[in-house]
Amino acid sequence: MTYPHLLAPITIGDLELRNRVVMGSMHTGLEDRVRDLPALAAYFAERARGGVGLIVTGGYAPNRRGWLKPFASEMTTRLQAMRHRDVTGAVHEEGGAIALQVLHAGRYGYHPFSVSASAQKSPITPFRPSALSTRAVDRTASDFARSVALARKAGYDAVEIMGSEGYLINQFLATRTNDRTDAWGGTAERRMRFPVEVVRRARELVGDGFPIVYRISLLDLVEGGQTWEEVVELAHRLTDAGVTVLNTGIGWHEARVPTIITQVPRGAWRSATARLKAAVSVPVCASNRINTPELAEEILAAGEADLVSMARPLLADPAFVAKAAAGRADEINTCIACNQACLDHVFANRKASCLVNPRACRETTLVLAPTRRAATVAVVGAGPAGLAAAVSAAERGLAVTLFERSEDLGGQFRLAMAVPGKEEFAETLRYYRRRLAVLGVEVRTGTGAGVADLASYDDVVVATGVVPRVPGVDGIDHPSVVSYADVLSGAVVPGRRVAVIGAGGIGVDVSHWLTHDPADTDEDWMAHWGVGDPAVHPGGLTERKPRTPIREVTLLQRKTTPIGLGLGKTSGWAHRAVLKQSGVVQVSGAAYHRIDDHGLHYAVDGGEPRVLAVDHVVLCAGQESVRSLHDDLLAAGRPAVHVHLIGGADVAAELDAKRAIEQGTRVAAAL
Repeated sequence: MTYPHLLAPITIGDLELRNRVVMGSMHTGLEDRVRDLPALAAYFAERARGGVGLIVTGGYAPNRRGWLKPFASEMTTRLQAMRHRDVTGAVHEEGGAIALQVLHAGRYGYHPFSVSASAQKSPITPFRPSALSTRAVDRTASDFARSVALARKAGYDAVEIMGSEGYLINQFLATRTNDRTDAWGGTAERRMRFPVEVVRRARELVGDGFPIVYRISLLDLVEGGQTWEEVVELAHRLTDAGVTVLNTGIGWHEARVPTIITQVPRGAWRSATARLKAAVSVPVCASNRINTPELAEEILAAGEADLVSMARPLLADPAFVAKAAAGRADEINTCIACNQACLDHVFANRKASCLVNPRACRETTLVLAPTRRAATVAVVGAGPAGLAAAVSAAERGLAVTLFERSEDLGGQFRLAMAVPGKEEFAETLRYYRRRLAVLGVEVRTGTGAGVADLASYDDVVVATGVVPRVPGVDGIDHPSVVSYADVLSGAVVPGRRVAVIGAGGIGVDVSHWLTHDPADTDEDWMAHWGVGDPAVHPGGLTERKPRTPIREVTLLQRKTTPIGLGLGKTSGWAHRAVLKQSGVVQVSGAAYHRIDDHGLHYAVDGGEPRVLAVDHVVLCAGQESVRSLHDDLLAAGRPAVHVHLIGGADVAAELDAKRAIEQGTRVAAAL
């Protein structure tokens, strides 16, 4: 498939972009220290080499009060600007263009000297901000403008002013966070004054041709958010003040509606973007849950946007654009919107990476260098770890044979992609299958491998995975007892009433699968989360439509802590919300006594025995490593330096594709 709209050039201000693909802003953690600038330059350069039209950096504060965290990234001095010439120069050498994002955290700042429009504490930080004085607001607008001018000195081709996601500018715009009565609040017009002044002053400093992109919040998705009329009016005022492009943002970080995680339908927010485009005269950029060139092309061809922002998809595959342009879209490593190595890392104060591409943000340290070693490698097991090892080793030029006992590739990923909202996991398996074929890896499915079968290989990578753990409970062999693998694979169709033993990530996923109505559409998803017409409902938020679970499910765990605490920081809350919406009964502190024809016998916190009458009991009580092959190889005298144990076969604490894929990649890099 060709992508004539996506790959067409576009001119914004004095800048001609080679295509319509924008790499959206992502804070990676490489922005915050001078010592990380070489790594940041390499990270961006690889995306520019991969054909991206415009790259947008992570957010840089216009002053210290605007820091995301103590000593975080800022653009406030000429010295800082000059240091960034290494970053901009690296991108320009690869034929790319790059914009600096200017972001003031406002009450989202994770430090005790944060400020905002009003002194209202954010629910996602522990610090209460100070309300900016009237003069301080004016100074902050000038600080934004100064950062824009410094970005130009640093060699940036454009800037993006962050006006969405609930950061400072957004805080001025919404009644939720602006209760001022001075010239910067009290009416919609005065609440808009701050962003308009930011843009007007920036335009005065950089002249007419320098592109200023403004990230506008289309749907705040919080109580007290902006009305659609206010959004459109703001867009017009920003355009008059000098904005070149309007990039779209959806939802505040504190919103209780997921906007980018896997369960959000692809292209979920495109209609809001189309509505804005119809109302303004400047180019509009679509964003959020657009992860394939096909969808991006469809949005552009329909006239719903002029550019498409894809942030995490460029983290997952830096060559996304080049592959699409060369007719190799089937080789794109698609973002699965899991957040596990990107946003979850950042919000835990760790450097970002990517579950499906662990080289992301490690371009200088995790290198798959071509090898001159004429070696043969056997990879046993084609789950995520084995697939990563096989593909990475083959990319280095090693001769690889992949053994898989079952008839298909994927291991636990095949089960994960059956979970509602995790269908994207199938894209990772599609990617690996295609790469194995392109790289000429010999794949032997339906084939086990023993010590004798592996004798001729120089290196053996054991990625034999896990099996579900069977807890020691009386009656565990009762016909009603099945494993999560039986359920998710379709081998067993559970009855109407189900107990799920084990409330880790798998138990939560299985409970979602058990209660989900397959007839639900993307529109139903919106309704379940209370997303309404922004022209009718301020902030795009309305009453939620109740879910209709197709089974009665009780989810139990031995731990006494609340269920779901170990889930991802940026997505776990949404998974827990789905359990609640689906009526899943949650039980912590359970002691399992026995399973018989009457059901599951248990007690809570040492209390009175209870009986849960169910049709099936699904075991999600962890996994055990399958590592006998590794032990047999060592026992047979195979040198340990040439036998590598990875993935679930190495550690089976909880299914962890992030660790498995990274481990497989690192082992291959070291062969």
